[in-house]
Amino acid sequence: MPTNRLPMLILVMSAVYLFIIPDQPFIFTLFFKLIPMVMIIMYALRQLSREKSTAQWLIIIGLIFSIIGDATLHWFIIGLTAFLIGHLFYTAGFLSRWTFSWVRFVMIIPIAGYAVFIGSEMVNELNHSGEEGLLIPVILYIIVIAFMAWTAVMTGNVWAILGGILFVISDSILAWNMFVSPIANSGVLVMIPYYAAQFLIAHSLGTIRGTRNRIVW
Repeated sequence: MPTNRLPMLILVMSAVYLFIIPDQPFIFTLFFKLIPMVMIIMYALRQLSREKSTAQWLIIIGLIFSIIGDATLHWFIIGLTAFLIGHLFYTAGFLSRWTFSWVRFVMIIPIAGYAVFIGSEMVNELNHSGEEGLLIPVILYIIVIAFMAWTAVMTGNVWAILGGILFVISDSILAWNMFVSPIANSGVLVMIPYYAAQFLIAHSLGTIRGTRNRIVW
């Protein structure tokens, strides 16, 4: 399949999963949930340069752990662990493409502030509901995803930055809906930025080696 057709097909299959496929049976729904991620990984592999960089391979591994997380999230801790490992690989890939800028560096302040806000809400609700056993994994996950988003910013690559931010938005909606307060249409609101984040991170592989699509500040 030509690479330039994959983004449209990813969009179509994401819409099919979100707006057409019923919630049951579970295996049927899960199959269609994973199709966009399989295509995103295919797209990512086609973005690799002839001389593959360490950053590119690390991000590919992160995508693979993400699809494992998608497949196992109904076993919450297993899925959370897979996503956490995926974020660690994304972070390692982004760190290997670090380009220092004071303007981007200080973005750690709003990112950390947002992580503290979400984390405090999660801690309060978990303590209130008697689910203290989830405190450490949830807090650890919040720290890791916040750091991942910041390292994406530090690459200066616009696609990686947008992907990292959208991932935080998606997971924030998911966590708020699960632990704080129900959100109407949460499934769609979680998955749209999630698929977009993964696609943008995959797309960044074609430009993360050089100076193209790099933010100047």
